[in-house]
Amino acid sequence: MPQQAFEKIGVIGAGSMGSNMAMLFAENGLHVSVFDVKAQNIDNLAPVFRDGLEPELHSRIVSYKEYPPFLDSLGGANVPKLFVLSIPHGSAADKVLEDIDNYLCTGDVILDGGNEWYENAQRRQKALQPRGISYISMGVSGGYQSARRGPSISPSGDRDALQKVLPLLERFAAKDPKTGQPCVANLGPAGCGHYVKMVHNGIEQGILGIVNEAWEIMYKCLHIDLDEISEIFGKWGEEGELRRNFLINIGAEICGRHHPDGPPSHVVNEVQDKVVQDADDSEGTGIWSVMEAARRHVSAPTIASAHFFRIASADRAQRLMVVHNLGESIGAARKQHVEDAARGEFLEDLRLAVYCATLASFAQGLNLIARASEDEGWGVDLASCIRIWREGCIIRSEYIADLLQPLLEKEGKVTNVLTLKRVGEEVARTIPALRRVVQRTLEWNAHIPTLSASLEYYKYCAGKHLPSQFMEAELDYFGAHSYDKKSEGAGEVKKGKHHVEWKRA
Repeated sequence: MPQQAFEKIGVIGAGSMGSNMAMLFAENGLHVSVFDVKAQNIDNLAPVFRDGLEPELHSRIVSYKEYPPFLDSLGGANVPKLFVLSIPHGSAADKVLEDIDNYLCTGDVILDGGNEWYENAQRRQKALQPRGISYISMGVSGGYQSARRGPSISPSGDRDALQKVLPLLERFAAKDPKTGQPCVANLGPAGCGHYVKMVHNGIEQGILGIVNEAWEIMYKCLHIDLDEISEIFGKWGEEGELRRNFLINIGAEICGRHHPDGPPSHVVNEVQDKVVQDADDSEGTGIWSVMEAARRHVSAPTIASAHFFRIASADRAQRLMVVHNLGESIGAARKQHVEDAARGEFLEDLRLAVYCATLASFAQGLNLIARASEDEGWGVDLASCIRIWREGCIIRSEYIADLLQPLLEKEGKVTNVLTLKRVGEEVARTIPALRRVVQRTLEWNAHIPTLSASLEYYKYCAGKHLPSQFMEAELDYFGAHSYDKKSEGAGEVKKGKHHVEWKRA
């Protein structure tokens, strides 16, 4: 058995992710040093580690409020060290690197486990590489619970450094319950690890929107009580197309959670209807996913619609002013009376619609990874992305993984997932349910931005004759943008050869 490359690890950032990873590292044989620029975060760790670790492991973790003793605990300036950053994206990592620069040496490996913009990671890789310091772009998926029990990990960067630390990452990563394989893979060079994590979060954003809409349809339109919705989500997550779908599974838990004390009530009913992660700039991955889809010319309306819904929800005070101005009826879902038999049929349609739309979110995200990989020369394997998303991450969805992974392994390079025959068969089988749900819930005034966007996505991606020929004509009319003729074949993604002087200037 090869000797372990590192016996110690320094965790920079003692928030929920960093503290939980620290305990996971300690349980897997490493001596862990934890540092945070905020002394209060370090003070908060004592009860976390006391309650979260077996007593015999407490000595494996030491916390520090100052850099010198923290860095000395890892060997000082002349010993190769292993770090993991669990800090906010942006300038925070640059400040850390500036602060520890005098302690860095050849052989150091820095794992950036934050939700970082991939170009920032690449900039740091290029700056540190001449000094023999490896900066690994490493997405960590699954939230703080998975950080404690085993996340999905998407590292990229220097190949030799990754080979050195991959055995450790394989030990820490979540394990696929079907195969036992660790949910981590060397995804390639440069910053593609963070790019894949960014897209993971974009797909997550789409699915969150879809499940959110299904919840409203059941709760506010069909007036199903929360305990029954919990049972419905629970059944959906046990078998069929939504089995072991993480967001469906936790939806069942959320709907079933009552207050432990006081009168009978559900916690979810207390939650204010706003998502602020994007609007307050604390989370960048959703914004970047939408920007990247537009920049790289990849159609991703499920992901984008979910994002813009969140943005609209964020400023609730302003939204209430709009409600006052436009009237409550415009944005209010309407309660329906549906007979039991019809309700059962509709709920089955809703289940399949949720699956069909979720598949659209996956397709859009994978297409974006494929395009970026081709543009940047990364060589990211889409099948590996699906494999590491099988456990420990927010977009875990077993049926979809079982569908896509073997297809992608067989096909190799794929630029558009919707061109795969088996995926086409799944869409054809379930899109009638999605269409029926959209039709009904439009009448009920439910909020369905991602469900309706997913339906339109499939429609225009599969449109042999689109109305865009009229748009092309109008562009040529006022901008002399030119066009190709239908008689000239399928056409290319470049400016056409023909122009008509529709009206003299």
